[in-house]
Amino acid sequence: MHSAPQRYNNRQVIHLQGLRFRANLGVLDFERTGPQPIQVDAQVNLGAMPVVARDADIGHVLDYRRVRAAILDECTAEHTDLVEALLGKLSNRLMSLPGVVGVRLKLTKLEIFPDCEVSISTELGAW
Repeated sequence: MHSAPQRYNNRQVIHLQGLRFRANLGVLDFERTGPQPIQVDAQVNLGAMPVVARDADIGHVLDYRRVRAAILDECTAEHTDLVEALLGKLSNRLMSLPGVVGVRLKLTKLEIFPDCEVSISTELGAW
């Protein structure tokens, strides 16, 4: 006896890990002289989604290229003093994408100290 096919995933999440680029971020004097390398790790919760059993039109899903582009655009648009403020702006930007019900972000300053990286993370919406 076969069970009926599953029609919905409990949750579908887009993951972008290790996105590295330079951004104008920070309150220290040397941070104001130019961009510094950062890393963004993002999880974007799309909630319950229809199970894609065969190839479908990209228009039926959130294209992960849009998530990447939103992160790069928001983080490089202007100088931001506080990581916490940038995480807030970025969280709101990602939450505004179609179908997004939750966002988890981690932003890492890669070269702020010679002996460690510093990260701050946030979670917004439904998980």
